[in-house]
Amino acid sequence: MQLCVFDSRRGQQEGHELDKVLFFYPLDCPLPSQLSLVGLSEGLITFSRIFSPDSPCEFMEAERHGHIFYECEPDIWMILVVEKDGDGDQVTRDGAYRSLLRELYGIFRLFYGKISSRLENNPVADVVRNCLYVFVPDYIGDMMAGKTLWLPTISDSLAEHATVRILSVEPDILLECQSLLGLLESWSGVPQQSMVLFHNYLISSTLLPADTMAMYTYAVLRMIPSVVSQSFAQGSKRSYTRHSVLNSVVSTFVTEPKRSVSSLHEQTVSQPLHHDAWWQDVDGFLSSFAWGADGPGGGAVIPSVWLQEGEKMTYLCVYQHRALTLLMFIPSAESVALLRKQIIDQADKIQALEEKLTKQWGGSNAMHVPGYRYMHHDLSRRTIKASPPNKVATLAKESLAVLNKVRGELDKEKNRSDHTDKELCLRTKNNAWVSARARAGHELYVVLEKASDTLLVASDAIDKFNKRHCEGRLSSD
Repeated sequence: MQLCVFDSRRGQQEGHELDKVLFFYPLDCPLPSQLSLVGLSEGLITFSRIFSPDSPCEFMEAERHGHIFYECEPDIWMILVVEKDGDGDQVTRDGAYRSLLRELYGIFRLFYGKISSRLENNPVADVVRNCLYVFVPDYIGDMMAGKTLWLPTISDSLAEHATVRILSVEPDILLECQSLLGLLESWSGVPQQSMVLFHNYLISSTLLPADTMAMYTYAVLRMIPSVVSQSFAQGSKRSYTRHSVLNSVVSTFVTEPKRSVSSLHEQTVSQPLHHDAWWQDVDGFLSSFAWGADGPGGGAVIPSVWLQEGEKMTYLCVYQHRALTLLMFIPSAESVALLRKQIIDQADKIQALEEKLTKQWGGSNAMHVPGYRYMHHDLSRRTIKASPPNKVATLAKESLAVLNKVRGELDKEKNRSDHTDKELCLRTKNNAWVSARARAGHELYVVLEKASDTLLVASDAIDKFNKRHCEGRLSSD
Protein backbone atom coordinates (compact mmCIF):
# COMPACT_ATOMS: atom_id res chain seq x y z
CA MET A 1 0.00 0.00 0.00
CA GLN A 2 1.03 3.58 -0.68
CA LEU A 3 -0.63 6.71 0.70
CA CYS A 4 0.22 10.20 -0.48
CA VAL A 5 -1.06 13.65 0.44
CA PHE A 6 -0.03 16.45 -1.89
CA ASP A 7 -0.90 20.04 -2.76
CA SER A 8 -1.10 20.55 -6.53
CA ARG A 9 -0.55 24.31 -6.16
CA ARG A 10 2.93 23.88 -4.73
CA GLY A 11 6.21 23.03 -6.43
CA GLN A 12 5.45 24.68 -9.75
CA GLN A 13 9.08 25.58 -10.44
CA GLU A 14 11.41 23.02 -11.98
CA GLY A 15 13.46 21.25 -9.35
CA HIS A 16 10.94 22.00 -6.59
CA GLU A 17 8.44 19.25 -7.43
CA LEU A 18 8.99 17.50 -4.09
CA ASP A 19 7.55 20.54 -2.34
CA LYS A 20 4.12 19.29 -3.43
CA VAL A 21 4.39 16.25 -1.16
CA LEU A 22 2.97 16.82 2.33
CA PHE A 23 2.97 13.18 3.40
CA PHE A 24 4.01 9.84 1.94
CA TYR A 25 3.69 6.27 3.17
CA PRO A 26 5.72 4.05 3.36
CA LEU A 27 7.95 6.48 5.18
CA ASP A 28 11.10 5.09 3.58
CA CYS A 29 9.77 5.25 0.00
CA PRO A 30 12.48 6.58 -2.40
CA LEU A 31 12.00 10.14 -3.60
CA PRO A 32 11.81 9.19 -7.30
CA SER A 33 8.91 6.83 -6.51
CA GLN A 34 7.12 9.60 -4.60
CA LEU A 35 7.53 12.03 -7.49
CA SER A 36 6.43 9.37 -9.97
CA LEU A 37 3.13 8.75 -8.13
CA VAL A 38 2.43 12.48 -7.70
CA GLY A 39 3.21 13.16 -11.36
CA LEU A 40 0.97 10.32 -12.57
CA SER A 41 -1.84 11.43 -10.27
CA GLU A 42 -1.65 15.05 -11.38
CA GLY A 43 -1.68 13.99 -15.03
CA LEU A 44 -4.80 11.86 -14.53
CA ILE A 45 -6.56 14.59 -12.55
CA THR A 46 -5.77 17.26 -15.17
CA PHE A 47 -6.83 15.02 -18.06
CA SER A 48 -10.10 13.90 -16.43
CA ARG A 49 -11.03 17.51 -15.61
CA ILE A 50 -11.32 18.18 -19.35
CA PHE A 51 -14.35 15.90 -19.48
CA SER A 52 -15.65 16.37 -15.93
CA PRO A 53 -14.57 19.71 -14.42
CA ASP A 54 -16.57 19.29 -11.20
CA SER A 55 -15.73 15.62 -10.63
CA PRO A 56 -12.23 14.69 -11.80
CA CYS A 57 -10.57 11.29 -11.58
CA GLU A 58 -11.71 9.14 -8.62
CA PHE A 59 -10.31 5.72 -9.48
CA MET A 60 -7.72 4.28 -11.82
CA GLU A 61 -7.31 0.54 -12.30
CA ALA A 62 -3.95 -0.84 -13.43
CA GLU A 63 -2.85 -4.42 -13.99
CA ARG A 64 -1.63 -4.97 -10.44
CA HIS A 65 -2.84 -1.92 -8.53
CA GLY A 66 -5.85 0.28 -7.95
CA HIS A 67 -5.41 4.04 -7.44
CA ILE A 68 -8.07 5.83 -5.34
CA PHE A 69 -8.27 9.63 -5.53
CA TYR A 70 -9.86 11.84 -2.86
CA GLU A 71 -9.80 15.65 -2.98
CA CYS A 72 -10.11 16.38 0.73
CA GLU A 73 -9.81 20.16 0.20
CA PRO A 74 -9.57 22.24 -2.99
CA ASP A 75 -6.29 21.28 -4.75
CA ILE A 76 -5.23 19.03 -1.84
CA TRP A 77 -5.35 15.36 -2.75
CA MET A 78 -5.07 12.06 -0.94
CA ILE A 79 -4.00 9.15 -3.15
CA LEU A 80 -4.26 5.56 -1.98
CA VAL A 81 -2.59 2.79 -3.99
CA VAL A 82 -3.66 -0.77 -3.16
CA GLU A 83 -2.48 -4.06 -4.61
CA LYS A 84 -4.88 -6.50 -6.20
CA ASP A 85 -5.04 -10.08 -5.06
CA GLY A 86 -2.97 -12.84 -6.62
CA ASP A 87 -5.43 -13.35 -9.49
CA GLY A 88 -5.34 -9.69 -10.43
CA ASP A 89 -8.91 -9.10 -9.25
CA GLN A 90 -10.04 -6.06 -7.35
CA VAL A 91 -10.63 -7.09 -3.72
CA THR A 92 -13.37 -4.60 -2.98
CA ARG A 93 -15.08 -1.56 -4.44
CA ASP A 94 -13.13 1.68 -4.63
CA GLY A 95 -15.90 3.47 -2.72
CA ALA A 96 -14.91 1.55 0.41
CA TYR A 97 -11.34 2.80 0.14
CA ARG A 98 -12.54 6.35 -0.48
CA SER A 99 -14.62 6.18 2.70
CA LEU A 100 -11.45 5.15 4.50
CA LEU A 101 -9.68 8.27 3.21
CA ARG A 102 -12.69 10.41 4.12
CA GLU A 103 -12.56 9.05 7.66
CA LEU A 104 -8.82 9.62 7.94
CA TYR A 105 -9.13 13.22 6.78
CA GLY A 106 -12.18 13.90 8.97
CA ILE A 107 -10.37 12.86 12.15
CA PHE A 108 -7.21 14.75 11.11
CA ARG A 109 -9.19 17.93 10.51
CA LEU A 110 -10.96 17.55 13.85
CA PHE A 111 -7.68 17.73 15.74
CA TYR A 112 -5.48 19.91 13.51
CA GLY A 113 -7.87 22.05 11.45
CA LYS A 114 -7.89 22.50 7.68
CA ILE A 115 -4.69 21.72 5.81
CA SER A 116 -5.09 24.87 3.71
CA SER A 117 -5.34 27.02 6.83
CA ARG A 118 -2.13 25.49 8.17
CA LEU A 119 -0.42 26.22 4.86
CA GLU A 120 -1.61 29.84 4.87
CA ASN A 121 -0.10 30.38 8.31
CA ASN A 122 3.04 28.43 7.48
CA PRO A 123 3.74 28.50 3.69
CA VAL A 124 6.92 26.43 4.12
CA ALA A 125 4.54 23.61 5.18
CA ASP A 126 6.72 22.39 8.08
CA VAL A 127 3.77 22.57 10.49
CA VAL A 128 1.28 20.61 8.40
CA ARG A 129 3.91 17.99 7.53
CA ASN A 130 4.72 17.66 11.22
CA CYS A 131 1.04 17.07 12.00
CA LEU A 132 0.58 14.55 9.19
CA TYR A 133 3.70 12.56 10.05
CA VAL A 134 2.61 12.36 13.70
CA PHE A 135 -1.03 11.50 12.99
CA VAL A 136 -1.26 9.30 9.88
CA PRO A 137 1.21 6.56 10.95
CA ASP A 138 -0.84 6.08 14.13
CA TYR A 139 -4.00 5.71 12.03
CA ILE A 140 -2.35 3.24 9.66
CA GLY A 141 -0.96 1.35 12.66
CA ASP A 142 -4.51 0.37 13.64
CA MET A 143 -4.83 -1.50 10.35
CA MET A 144 -1.67 -3.53 10.93
CA ALA A 145 -1.75 -7.09 12.23
CA GLY A 146 1.91 -7.96 12.55
CA LYS A 147 3.31 -7.11 9.13
CA THR A 148 -0.06 -7.54 7.39
CA LEU A 149 -2.10 -4.48 6.46
CA TRP A 150 -5.85 -4.98 6.80
CA LEU A 151 -7.74 -2.89 4.25
CA PRO A 152 -11.48 -3.13 3.46
CA THR A 153 -12.54 -6.44 1.87
CA ILE A 154 -15.80 -7.90 0.62
CA SER A 155 -16.45 -9.09 4.19
CA ASP A 156 -17.01 -5.39 5.06
CA SER A 157 -19.77 -4.95 2.46
CA LEU A 158 -22.37 -4.36 5.21
CA ALA A 159 -20.23 -1.76 6.95
CA GLU A 160 -18.92 1.67 6.01
CA HIS A 161 -16.04 3.83 7.16
CA ALA A 162 -16.74 7.52 7.88
CA THR A 163 -20.18 6.76 9.32
CA VAL A 164 -21.81 6.70 12.75
CA ARG A 165 -23.66 3.73 14.21
CA ILE A 166 -26.82 4.98 15.86
CA LEU A 167 -29.07 3.37 18.45
CA SER A 168 -32.79 4.04 18.34
CA VAL A 169 -34.20 4.66 21.81
CA GLU A 170 -37.65 5.26 23.19
CA PRO A 171 -38.89 8.85 22.67
CA ASP A 172 -39.19 9.49 26.41
CA ILE A 173 -35.54 8.46 26.96
CA LEU A 174 -34.35 10.69 24.13
CA LEU A 175 -36.38 13.58 25.56
CA GLU A 176 -34.84 12.99 28.99
CA CYS A 177 -31.37 13.00 27.43
CA GLN A 178 -31.99 16.28 25.60
CA SER A 179 -33.49 17.80 28.75
CA LEU A 180 -30.40 16.90 30.76
CA LEU A 181 -28.10 18.51 28.20
CA GLY A 182 -30.26 21.63 28.15
CA LEU A 183 -30.12 21.89 31.93
CA LEU A 184 -26.33 21.59 31.94
CA GLU A 185 -26.06 24.45 29.48
CA SER A 186 -28.57 26.71 31.22
CA TRP A 187 -27.23 26.14 34.73
CA SER A 188 -23.58 26.52 33.79
CA GLY A 189 -24.27 29.52 31.57
CA VAL A 190 -21.75 28.14 29.10
CA PRO A 191 -22.84 27.76 25.45
CA GLN A 192 -22.00 24.25 24.42
CA GLN A 193 -22.54 21.48 21.93
CA SER A 194 -22.73 17.84 22.85
CA MET A 195 -22.67 14.18 21.92
CA VAL A 196 -24.04 11.26 23.92
CA LEU A 197 -22.81 7.69 23.37
CA PHE A 198 -24.05 4.43 24.86
CA HIS A 199 -22.15 1.17 24.29
CA ASN A 200 -20.34 2.69 21.28
CA TYR A 201 -23.60 3.78 19.67
CA LEU A 202 -24.67 7.39 19.14
CA ILE A 203 -27.74 8.52 21.07
CA SER A 204 -27.67 12.27 20.44
CA SER A 205 -25.50 14.93 18.77
CA THR A 206 -25.78 18.67 18.16
CA LEU A 207 -22.67 18.77 15.94
CA LEU A 208 -22.57 18.94 12.17
CA PRO A 209 -22.66 15.46 10.55
CA ALA A 210 -18.98 15.67 9.53
CA ASP A 211 -17.89 16.59 13.05
CA THR A 212 -20.18 13.96 14.57
CA MET A 213 -18.63 11.30 12.33
CA ALA A 214 -15.05 12.30 13.17
CA MET A 215 -15.63 12.62 16.93
CA TYR A 216 -17.65 9.41 17.12
CA THR A 217 -15.00 7.46 15.21
CA TYR A 218 -12.27 8.81 17.47
CA ALA A 219 -14.23 8.05 20.64
CA VAL A 220 -14.86 4.45 19.60
CA LEU A 221 -11.36 4.00 18.20
CA ARG A 222 -9.32 5.47 21.06
CA MET A 223 -11.10 7.28 23.85
CA ILE A 224 -13.50 4.65 25.20
CA PRO A 225 -11.24 1.58 24.68
CA SER A 226 -8.43 3.33 26.56
CA VAL A 227 -10.54 3.80 29.67
CA VAL A 228 -10.11 0.68 31.79
CA SER A 229 -10.89 2.15 35.22
CA GLN A 230 -7.46 3.67 35.64
CA SER A 231 -7.01 6.17 38.43
CA PHE A 232 -5.52 9.59 37.86
CA ALA A 233 -2.44 8.52 39.77
CA GLN A 234 -1.85 5.76 37.25
CA GLY A 235 -2.49 8.08 34.35
CA SER A 236 -0.17 10.80 35.60
CA LYS A 237 2.72 8.36 35.60
CA ARG A 238 2.46 7.87 31.87
CA SER A 239 5.43 8.98 29.85
CA TYR A 240 4.16 10.76 26.79
CA THR A 241 6.44 11.36 23.84
CA ARG A 242 5.93 12.25 20.24
CA HIS A 243 6.52 9.74 17.47
CA SER A 244 10.17 9.27 16.60
CA VAL A 245 9.06 8.90 12.99
CA LEU A 246 9.89 12.58 12.42
CA ASN A 247 13.56 11.85 12.88
CA SER A 248 13.48 9.45 9.94
CA VAL A 249 11.53 11.63 7.54
CA VAL A 250 12.53 15.20 8.32
CA SER A 251 15.64 15.01 6.15
CA THR A 252 13.48 13.98 3.21
CA PHE A 253 11.95 17.42 3.03
CA VAL A 254 15.08 19.50 3.51
CA THR A 255 15.46 20.11 -0.20
CA GLU A 256 15.61 23.89 -0.04
CA PRO A 257 17.72 26.27 2.06
CA LYS A 258 14.50 27.89 3.29
CA ARG A 259 13.52 24.75 5.17
CA SER A 260 14.28 24.76 8.88
CA VAL A 261 15.10 21.34 10.34
CA SER A 262 14.98 22.65 13.89
CA SER A 263 11.48 24.06 13.43
CA LEU A 264 10.11 20.58 12.80
CA HIS A 265 11.58 19.27 16.03
CA GLU A 266 10.68 22.28 18.13
CA GLN A 267 6.99 22.35 17.30
CA THR A 268 4.71 20.68 19.80
CA VAL A 269 2.05 18.57 18.13
CA SER A 270 -0.73 16.70 19.87
CA GLN A 271 -0.88 12.96 19.26
CA PRO A 272 -4.53 12.03 19.87
CA LEU A 273 -4.21 8.55 18.31
CA HIS A 274 -1.54 7.48 20.76
CA HIS A 275 -2.62 4.18 22.33
CA ASP A 276 -3.76 4.24 25.97
CA ALA A 277 -3.67 8.04 26.00
CA TRP A 278 -6.95 8.33 27.93
CA TRP A 279 -7.91 7.31 31.43
CA GLN A 280 -10.82 7.90 33.80
CA ASP A 281 -10.35 10.02 36.90
CA VAL A 282 -12.02 9.06 40.16
CA ASP A 283 -14.74 11.69 39.57
CA GLY A 284 -15.78 10.07 36.27
CA PHE A 285 -14.15 12.56 33.88
CA LEU A 286 -11.76 11.38 31.18
CA SER A 287 -8.29 12.90 30.86
CA SER A 288 -5.42 12.56 28.42
CA PHE A 289 -1.81 13.65 28.07
CA ALA A 290 -2.13 13.50 24.27
CA TRP A 291 -2.32 17.31 24.26
CA GLY A 292 0.62 17.68 26.65
CA ALA A 293 0.90 18.73 30.29
CA ASP A 294 0.74 22.05 32.17
CA GLY A 295 4.45 22.30 32.74
CA PRO A 296 6.79 19.74 34.37
CA GLY A 297 4.79 17.51 36.69
CA GLY A 298 1.59 19.36 35.85
CA GLY A 299 -1.82 17.96 34.99
CA ALA A 300 -3.07 17.11 31.53
CA VAL A 301 -3.85 19.95 29.14
CA ILE A 302 -7.56 20.26 28.32
CA PRO A 303 -8.18 18.51 24.97
CA SER A 304 -9.11 20.79 22.06
CA VAL A 305 -10.71 20.13 18.67
CA TRP A 306 -11.49 22.14 15.53
CA LEU A 307 -15.19 21.91 14.70
CA GLN A 308 -16.13 22.74 11.13
CA GLU A 309 -18.92 25.04 12.31
CA GLY A 310 -17.16 28.39 12.76
CA GLU A 311 -13.69 26.88 12.17
CA LYS A 312 -12.72 27.74 15.75
CA MET A 313 -10.89 25.79 18.40
CA THR A 314 -13.27 24.23 20.91
CA TYR A 315 -12.45 22.54 24.21
CA LEU A 316 -13.58 19.05 25.06
CA CYS A 317 -14.99 17.83 28.37
CA VAL A 318 -15.79 14.11 28.62
CA TYR A 319 -17.70 12.37 31.42
CA GLN A 320 -18.43 8.66 31.60
CA HIS A 321 -20.78 6.70 33.83
CA ARG A 322 -20.63 2.99 33.10
CA ALA A 323 -21.67 2.57 29.43
CA LEU A 324 -22.86 6.19 29.04
CA THR A 325 -20.42 8.80 27.73
CA LEU A 326 -21.10 12.54 27.56
CA LEU A 327 -18.92 14.68 25.30
CA MET A 328 -19.32 18.43 25.79
CA PHE A 329 -17.75 21.01 23.46
CA ILE A 330 -17.28 24.49 24.96
CA PRO A 331 -15.68 27.68 23.57
CA SER A 332 -13.22 28.49 26.37
CA ALA A 333 -10.89 26.50 28.61
CA GLU A 334 -11.84 28.67 31.59
CA SER A 335 -15.42 27.36 31.44
CA VAL A 336 -14.43 23.70 31.81
CA ALA A 337 -14.24 23.82 35.62
CA LEU A 338 -17.73 25.36 35.88
CA LEU A 339 -19.18 22.76 33.51
CA ARG A 340 -17.56 19.94 35.45
CA LYS A 341 -19.13 21.19 38.66
CA GLN A 342 -22.58 21.22 37.06
CA ILE A 343 -22.09 17.68 35.71
CA ILE A 344 -21.10 16.41 39.17
CA ASP A 345 -24.14 18.15 40.66
CA GLN A 346 -26.37 16.35 38.14
CA ALA A 347 -24.70 12.96 38.56
CA ASP A 348 -27.92 11.41 39.85
CA LYS A 349 -29.78 12.41 36.66
CA ILE A 350 -26.97 10.98 34.52
CA GLN A 351 -27.10 7.76 36.50
CA ALA A 352 -30.88 7.53 36.06
CA LEU A 353 -30.51 8.05 32.30
CA GLU A 354 -27.88 5.32 32.07
CA GLU A 355 -30.09 2.89 34.00
CA LYS A 356 -33.03 3.49 31.62
CA LEU A 357 -30.82 2.95 28.59
CA THR A 358 -29.43 -0.24 30.12
CA LYS A 359 -32.95 -1.64 30.62
CA GLN A 360 -33.70 -1.04 26.94
CA TRP A 361 -30.29 -2.29 25.77
CA GLY A 362 -30.46 -5.51 23.82
CA GLY A 363 -26.82 -6.48 24.22
CA SER A 364 -24.19 -6.79 21.52
CA ASN A 365 -26.87 -8.03 19.11
CA ALA A 366 -29.17 -5.10 19.79
CA MET A 367 -29.31 -4.17 16.08
CA HIS A 368 -29.90 -7.73 14.86
CA VAL A 369 -33.11 -8.40 12.93
CA PRO A 370 -33.71 -12.16 12.62
CA GLY A 371 -33.58 -13.43 9.05
CA TYR A 372 -31.95 -10.28 7.68
CA ARG A 373 -28.39 -9.13 7.12
CA TYR A 374 -28.65 -5.44 6.35
CA MET A 375 -27.25 -1.93 6.36
CA HIS A 376 -29.32 1.27 6.19
CA HIS A 377 -27.17 4.29 5.31
CA ASP A 378 -28.39 7.87 5.73
CA LEU A 379 -25.95 9.75 3.48
CA SER A 380 -26.79 13.29 4.64
CA ARG A 381 -26.43 12.49 8.35
CA ARG A 382 -23.59 9.99 7.74
CA THR A 383 -25.28 7.44 10.00
CA ILE A 384 -25.90 3.73 9.60
CA LYS A 385 -27.97 1.01 11.18
CA ALA A 386 -26.53 -2.39 10.42
CA SER A 387 -26.40 -6.03 11.41
CA PRO A 388 -23.76 -6.81 14.06
CA PRO A 389 -20.44 -8.02 12.60
CA ASN A 390 -20.84 -11.47 14.15
CA LYS A 391 -24.10 -11.92 12.23
CA VAL A 392 -22.63 -10.64 8.96
CA ALA A 393 -19.82 -13.19 9.39
CA THR A 394 -22.37 -16.00 8.84
CA LEU A 395 -22.99 -14.94 5.23
CA ALA A 396 -21.57 -17.04 2.42
CA LYS A 397 -18.65 -15.65 0.44
CA GLU A 398 -20.75 -15.77 -2.72
CA SER A 399 -23.40 -13.52 -1.16
CA LEU A 400 -20.77 -11.00 -0.03
CA ALA A 401 -19.11 -10.97 -3.46
CA VAL A 402 -22.38 -10.15 -5.21
CA LEU A 403 -23.19 -7.51 -2.60
CA ASN A 404 -19.78 -5.92 -3.16
CA LYS A 405 -20.43 -5.71 -6.92
CA VAL A 406 -23.92 -4.30 -6.39
CA ARG A 407 -22.57 -1.60 -4.09
CA GLY A 408 -19.86 -0.83 -6.63
CA GLU A 409 -22.46 -0.30 -9.35
CA LEU A 410 -24.47 1.97 -7.09
CA ASP A 411 -21.31 3.96 -6.29
CA LYS A 412 -20.81 4.56 -10.01
CA GLU A 413 -24.38 5.79 -10.34
CA LYS A 414 -23.87 8.21 -7.46
CA ASN A 415 -20.69 9.54 -9.08
CA ARG A 416 -22.64 10.33 -12.25
CA SER A 417 -25.55 12.03 -10.50
CA ASP A 418 -26.36 13.51 -7.10
CA HIS A 419 -29.94 12.24 -7.36
CA THR A 420 -29.92 8.46 -7.63
CA ASP A 421 -33.10 6.46 -7.18
CA LYS A 422 -32.33 2.86 -7.93
CA GLU A 423 -33.40 -0.64 -6.97
CA LEU A 424 -31.63 -3.93 -7.62
CA CYS A 425 -32.49 -7.46 -6.50
CA LEU A 426 -30.22 -10.30 -7.60
CA ARG A 427 -30.19 -14.04 -7.08
CA THR A 428 -26.75 -15.45 -6.26
CA LYS A 429 -25.26 -18.83 -7.18
CA ASN A 430 -25.87 -20.02 -3.61
CA ASN A 431 -29.59 -19.09 -3.96
CA ALA A 432 -29.44 -16.00 -1.75
CA TRP A 433 -31.14 -12.71 -2.59
CA VAL A 434 -29.08 -9.51 -2.57
CA SER A 435 -31.09 -6.28 -2.63
CA ALA A 436 -30.04 -2.65 -2.93
CA ARG A 437 -32.35 0.35 -2.80
CA ALA A 438 -31.46 4.03 -3.05
CA ARG A 439 -34.00 6.78 -2.44
CA ALA A 440 -33.57 10.47 -1.57
CA GLY A 441 -30.23 10.24 0.23
CA HIS A 442 -30.90 6.85 1.84
CA GLU A 443 -29.49 3.46 0.90
CA LEU A 444 -30.62 0.03 2.06
CA TYR A 445 -28.66 -3.17 1.44
CA VAL A 446 -30.18 -6.52 2.44
CA VAL A 447 -29.03 -10.12 2.04
CA LEU A 448 -31.55 -12.96 2.47
CA GLU A 449 -30.05 -16.43 2.46
CA LYS A 450 -33.24 -18.46 2.27
CA ALA A 451 -33.08 -20.77 -0.72
CA SER A 452 -36.86 -21.26 -0.80
CA ASP A 453 -37.64 -17.56 -1.27
CA THR A 454 -38.92 -16.40 -4.64
CA LEU A 455 -38.35 -12.88 -5.97
CA LEU A 456 -41.84 -11.87 -4.85
CA VAL A 457 -41.34 -13.28 -1.35
CA ALA A 458 -37.92 -11.63 -1.04
CA SER A 459 -39.27 -8.27 -2.23
CA ASP A 460 -42.16 -8.44 0.25
CA ALA A 461 -39.73 -9.27 3.07
CA ILE A 462 -37.60 -6.24 2.22
CA ASP A 463 -40.70 -4.02 2.03
CA LYS A 464 -41.69 -5.14 5.53
CA PHE A 465 -38.19 -4.43 6.80
CA ASN A 466 -38.25 -0.98 5.22
CA LYS A 467 -41.54 -0.04 6.83
CA ARG A 468 -40.58 -1.36 10.26
CA HIS A 469 -36.94 -0.27 10.51
CA CYS A 470 -36.44 2.50 7.90
CA GLU A 471 -39.68 4.44 8.40
CA GLY A 472 -40.75 3.55 4.86
CA ARG A 473 -38.13 5.79 3.25
CA LEU A 474 -37.11 3.16 0.70
CA SER A 475 -40.39 1.82 -0.62
CA SER A 476 -40.22 0.13 -4.01
CA ASP A 477 -43.34 1.86 -5.35
